[in-house]
Amino acid sequence: MKRCQWAGEDPLMQQYHDREWCVPSGDDRYIFEMLSLEGAQAGLSWRVVLHKREAYRVAFHDFDIPRCAKLTDEELGDIKMDQGVIRHMGKLESVRTNARAVLEIQKEFGTFADYLWGYTDYTQVVNRRKTDADIPASTGLSERLSKDLKKRGFKFTGPVIIYSFMQAIGMVNDHVDACGCRTKNSNVN
Repeated sequence: MKRCQWAGEDPLMQQYHDREWCVPSGDDRYIFEMLSLEGAQAGLSWRVVLHKREAYRVAFHDFDIPRCAKLTDEELGDIKMDQGVIRHMGKLESVRTNARAVLEIQKEFGTFADYLWGYTDYTQVVNRRKTDADIPASTGLSERLSKDLKKRGFKFTGPVIIYSFMQAIGMVNDHVDACGCRTKNSNVN
């Protein structure tokens, strides 16, 4: 099957590309996981983060939002000692900070998904891309969402991270035209 070039030859990257990337999700736990992992990626490659994903799931209790919101400084310090995660304290603390912000959004909107998908009128943004090079790092939409998330206290949610996050949870479909996954889980022709 033809894939977007970024999936490369790494089986884990290919699996993520084929089964998750740009697939719409309304699952708050999964959405929170992807927000946390995208934040961890800042300055690194997605391949590095993806290969540490299982360690993150263990360290952060499968990204259980209420449990992450209650993490203590001591627990975060213990997580920082884990060789399986990216040991950047700011990124680790952002999981707790963002979990708390997600809980506030859930109170206001019902779900984190409803808040996010409201930015696209609950419809996937489907782009036409010829090559991976045509995919932008950020868009006006990711800039608006980033600005509001930051206003709500989120960390590691700049417009570039948020654009990758929007792709990760399927708010945006950026599979290139020739990719076999372009129409999968989408109403794209």
